[in-house]
Amino acid sequence: MSVKAVRAALVDFLLVLAFVVIGRKSHGHGESLSGVFSTFWPFLVGLVVGWLASRGWKNPIQVRPTGLIIWVLTVGIGQILRVISGQGTAFAFILVSLAFLGLVLIGTRITFGLIDRRLEKSRA
Repeated sequence: MSVKAVRAALVDFLLVLAFVVIGRKSHGHGESLSGVFSTFWPFLVGLVVGWLASRGWKNPIQVRPTGLIIWVLTVGIGQILRVISGQGTAFAFILVSLAFLGLVLIGTRITFGLIDRRLEKSRA
């Protein structure tokens, strides 16, 4: 796996973790390690499945299809696993997770893509 792919996977991991920590804090659920993990793991599984399904290591900062697949599967599988594990979900939470994770998972790819293009132009 390339350095770019490892970096992108790490950024995705940290963004999903930030989503969980921000959400738990805003709802007063606290930031205990076990609490954060219980909220995080369904989305982490979705993120891993998204990376595998999109073969994200091939074009890690590509918005389409890589970023879109990773985003949709992170949210979709995360929400499904929350329901299966008894954590539940709400329509508003689905919308918030779609919006927040879409913004950060797609937004970082757009940003990194712009940076890459600028670097390539400056090298030429």
